[in-house]
This record gives sequence, C-alpha cells and structure tokens, in this order.
Amino acid sequence: MNKVKILFFATLKDRAGTAKADLEIPDSITVAELKELLFQRFPDLPKSKANLLVAVNKEYAFDQEQIPQGAEIALFPPVSGGSEPPTIFSITKAELDLNAILAQITLPTTGAACFFSGVVRGITSRGKAHETVHLEYEAYVPMAEAKMRQVTDEIRQRWPRVEGIAIVQRVGVLQPGTPTVLIACTAAHRDTGVFEAARYGIDRLKEIVPIWKKEVKPGGEEWIEGEYTPSAKD
Repeated sequence: MNKVKILFFATLKDRAGTAKADLEIPDSITVAELKELLFQRFPDLPKSKANLLVAVNKEYAFDQEQIPQGAEIALFPPVSGGSEPPTIFSITKAELDLNAILAQITLPTTGAACFFSGVVRGITSRGKAHETVHLEYEAYVPMAEAKMRQVTDEIRQRWPRVEGIAIVQRVGVLQPGTPTVLIACTAAHRDTGVFEAARYGIDRLKEIVPIWKKEVKPGGEEWIEGEYTPSAKD
C-alpha cells in the first residue's frame, strides 16, 4: 500500500470537514482512481473537473497520471487570485489531457477556446532536412513557472476579455507525434483576442521561459538553443 498525505484548501476544506488527512491507497493508482476513493470517503466533495483541481508534490496532476509513493496531494478549487479568472501554469512529465485542461479554464460565460499545442516532429523539412528519434526536454522549474505566470499576466494586460489561460509544458523524453506544450485561452466570444493571445503565449514562452530541448537524431544528438536574449524588461 502507498501512504499519502491529502491536503484540502478553501471550499474543499469545508466540504471535507478537515484540512488534511493521511490515507493508504493501492500502489500504482491514477489521479482519477484516487479521486473516486476520495469521493467515497468525503462524499460532499464536488465531482466536477471544473471545480476540483489536484496537485501531486506541488505540480498540477491530471486524471491519467499515477500517484507516486508517499506523495503529498493537494485538492483545491480553481486558482482565482481574487477576481482573476482561472489560470494554470505547470511543468509536468504527464501526458497532456486537453479536455481536463479545458474544463479547468472554462467559466459559465465561456463560449470560445483557442488551443495551441506543439508536437515533436519525426521529420524536419525546413532548412536541412533530417529525422528526429526523440526530444529530451528539461526545465529550471521554479523559474519556469514564475515566468509562465508572467506570460499569463502579460496576456491579461493585452487582452482583458480573455477569461481562462493555461500554459503547460511537458519535460522528459518525448517521441515523435507527442504533444510537448499547450497554450490555451478561453473567452466569451471568438473576437475577444483568444487567437492572438494564444499565439502571443507560445511566442513569449519561447523567449523567456527557461526550458531546453535536446534533439536525438539517428547520427547523434544536440541541444537546441534559442536566439532571443532576454532584457531587463523581460
């Protein structure tokens, strides 16, 4: 069995009747399976994905992700920052679940969502054509998440009608065809800046968020470095 610590915050703390609980769970269960166990033990917890977020060891976790041994698991409602609409920024090794992420940044007023997702290319034809076996991503996580937060703030300053924002970057070894990064923006209507905001988000992430990738090819490997040099305003 796996002994984990469960932390409840805000309204979920009230619904659970406690701020924390120690729990024994089966080995190798997923976040989705853990939630079902918690719904049985704390039946007043909301069962909607839009109202219950999960973090494992201080990282956002999604339904298909497995719970590691001795994990600290936090349950909380969407992060609002006061009156700010839902905002997600995360570095993760887990597979990107687009539906789960969309649910977390959707409000009752939402009528439009724009997603950009980068994908590992197996064949690059631009420039010198070559094959990619896989990419290896790494990040300076504390700074990367702080800079992701900065990007979301910049988006809100430029497009104040955008509602929810998600910026999620995968790290680790990723095979061709695998989504690597997700930028998502929601709003009431499609003419509120969601397209432009999502484009700005990925461009800005490539400039200031400390994430690197190593490209492994059939004949060798190399780290891919960017060309943008941040300035004081970044």
